[in-house]
Amino acid sequence: MTVPHQDPAERRVVVTGPPRRTHPRLRSRGRYPLASGYYRPRAEIDEQTTLGHTYVRSLMRTQLRAALTVVAVLALLIGPLPLLFAAMPDARPLEWAVLGFGLYVPLVLLARWYVRRAERNERDLVRLVEDR
Repeated sequence: MTVPHQDPAERRVVVTGPPRRTHPRLRSRGRYPLASGYYRPRAEIDEQTTLGHTYVRSLMRTQLRAALTVVAVLALLIGPLPLLFAAMPDARPLEWAVLGFGLYVPLVLLARWYVRRAERNERDLVRLVEDR
């Protein structure tokens, strides 16, 4: 079986490179590289450049601020309880009620606030990085 001779002008050429048109959702997920002059904060974070380090430190700082706020509120909420209980020595049932039931609602609310705040901080960083 012989292959007919092909003219070089008719030969198929395989072109490799990034697609010219991509779906915007695929581009935002990082499947296709963007134009070379385009600013990409996600790459800054992945490559651990100074700017990427600044983004990560900013997130860490906001998370730390939220955690310190929770610790301060807990200290103000729980700290005075021994003094209050010492001032009222005959109120043993009240002590148990406050410790057994009264602290759970504020603790759950504080935990919920902290989780929502942390998720919002992370969402803000993702929006900044993905240019949304």
